[in-house]
Amino acid sequence: MRERPAEQLPVWSLSGLPASIIERVVTEYSRHPYAYGQIERQLVFDRARDHCLLMSVGSDKQRVHGSLVHIDLIDGKCWIRRDGTETGIALELEAAGIPNDRIVLAFQPPELRPIAGYAVA
Repeated sequence: MRERPAEQLPVWSLSGLPASIIERVVTEYSRHPYAYGQIERQLVFDRARDHCLLMSVGSDKQRVHGSLVHIDLIDGKCWIRRDGTETGIALELEAAGIPNDRIVLAFQPPELRPIAGYAVA
């Protein structure tokens, strides 16, 4: 986990773009219920360290526990580390107002990122 001195704690924003955009988009995904099993979605926002998670927790014949979406804010960019959505969280963030040059598809290998039309790093 990345630690920062107290005097350098970041403002929960994306270089002038409020993180409320990220929170709004991810929160909207959390409202979509699963069609089967007893699975709930849990939102985790760590504003002090710039992390956002949408977790799936519960059971469907077996235990379910994992991240559906994981986003970190690093150096003024939105790093999507995990995207388990059907439509793609990057498209939703872009439609909500975050420029594509501020979105990094971190779940893709660096050599493939330029092909997607988003930031490389």
